[in-house]
Amino acid sequence: MSEVPLLKLENIGKEYYGNRVLSNVSFSLMPGEILGLVGENGAGKSTLMNILFGMPVIASTGGYEGNVVLDGRPVRFTSPTQALAAGIGMVHQEFSLIPGFTATENILLNREVLNPSLLEYIFSHRMSTLDREAMYQRADTAIRTLGVDISPDMTVAEMPVGYKQFIEIAREIDRKQTRLLFLDEPTAVLTETEAQILLKALKKLAESGIAIVFISHRLNEVKELCDRIVVLRDGEVIQEADARTASVRDIASWMVGRAVSEAPESEPQKPRQVREETALKVEHLWVDMPGETVRDVSFEVRKGEIFGIGGLAGHGKLGIPNGVMGLYPAGGRVELFGEGIPLNRPRRALDKKMAFVSEDRRGVGLLLDERIDWNVTFTAMQVQGRFLKGIPGLFQLRDDAAMSRAAEALIKLLDIKCTGPGQHAGELSGGNQQKVCLAKAFVLQPDLLLVSEPTRGIDVGAKTLVLDALRRYNQENGTTIIITSSELEELRSVCDRIAIVGEGRIAGVLPAKRPAEDFGLLMMGHEVEVEGSGGQGSPQSSNVEATA
Repeated sequence: MSEVPLLKLENIGKEYYGNRVLSNVSFSLMPGEILGLVGENGAGKSTLMNILFGMPVIASTGGYEGNVVLDGRPVRFTSPTQALAAGIGMVHQEFSLIPGFTATENILLNREVLNPSLLEYIFSHRMSTLDREAMYQRADTAIRTLGVDISPDMTVAEMPVGYKQFIEIAREIDRKQTRLLFLDEPTAVLTETEAQILLKALKKLAESGIAIVFISHRLNEVKELCDRIVVLRDGEVIQEADARTASVRDIASWMVGRAVSEAPESEPQKPRQVREETALKVEHLWVDMPGETVRDVSFEVRKGEIFGIGGLAGHGKLGIPNGVMGLYPAGGRVELFGEGIPLNRPRRALDKKMAFVSEDRRGVGLLLDERIDWNVTFTAMQVQGRFLKGIPGLFQLRDDAAMSRAAEALIKLLDIKCTGPGQHAGELSGGNQQKVCLAKAFVLQPDLLLVSEPTRGIDVGAKTLVLDALRRYNQENGTTIIITSSELEELRSVCDRIAIVGEGRIAGVLPAKRPAEDFGLLMMGHEVEVEGSGGQGSPQSSNVEATA
């Protein structure tokens, strides 16, 4: 390994809108080294990556302080194009794929392989045709380098979120000049099995000499993958450590600035208000959601229950809440407290006091160019007529003061790191955007709340806070909550029962206190003694015990 650092940062600093987000950040990275960059949401990780990748937002907000040294030479990228030319690749937390394009077309976008022709020499390269066979082979090689089986001909719109993440990474490793790769929460949307596949692939890339900066809140993965760990807190480097000797508890404590227990409890649990009354009844639901098709799902959720939905990526777990809320074509029957809910009509679901926090916070959940208070209250204003003043039906204006008060209360409740209710949602970190989506749902005061991937991209401290907020909201209001998540332990920590989805159907429903192995067996298609499909708590008559 070379003794000259591939990358060296010297006293990097940055301010946004008068808010200091980075101060004197310094560290180095050697060729072939994997560096774990960790910190709470708002610690400055994504801003640092934006500086190193030359994102326009940096220059448009006054630039940055300090020096970036690449291969011993100072550089100051003002565009991603310059960073790419220097061999730097970036996989952002939010996808930047074209839905209607295939995996091949996305991986080789702007680097297409062309067939030479006489017309090209006479006129220009615009007269060339695509060498689709060569492009297919290059894309297939990049995908298989990651150890996954994804068809290069599959369109992105048909892919589950886990596949999309692999395509993002495949695009970067196809660039022959790539020697430094930044990955921002690459496993946040992956199942545990998919994450292990990716970690194995990243180790191989590092062995080939590519240096990797791995940003993640999954500390076990950071410790398993990385050589060194750099911890950011409040925009400063507060710790550098050897990943082999630092414990997960140590890393978490450095991140949050206090001791963190292995299984934190925020406050004593109040008695639950779960009743035998059925809140939601789903019968033979099918949903045509690309990459998350639901074929035939039936289950019941009790009033006041926290019900979990888990399973492997692409098997339909995300399709269930999206179909129930009418965001994708669906059929079957859905009842809320005995009353039928029309499918394929999102407004009718909202009118029936149902709320949804989507896994796609940027595409579905937020108005990125609007203020936080607008985001929090807009749906309640449109659907419920709240946060308005004047004469109903005749003359009404929005009540800015009421909107601001509601937003401020939820900013405090969820510890949203921002400058105030007037800050634009697009200026927040990914984890804080997720909290705004949750605040928006709370404002609706729903009878049924569906939440998909509530802690995606959220740090260890904020994850506990969000799950506690859902638990507390359920306890104080008796609200029925359905949580869909790729993280089984997250579901087991907060839910009463958990349904595992496999191949578009319910494989089984188990109490959350059942051993994790039982849920794993269901995911892998094995039989386990499970609750009946109706979810009333009685085992199936077969009483088949799990066999590995």
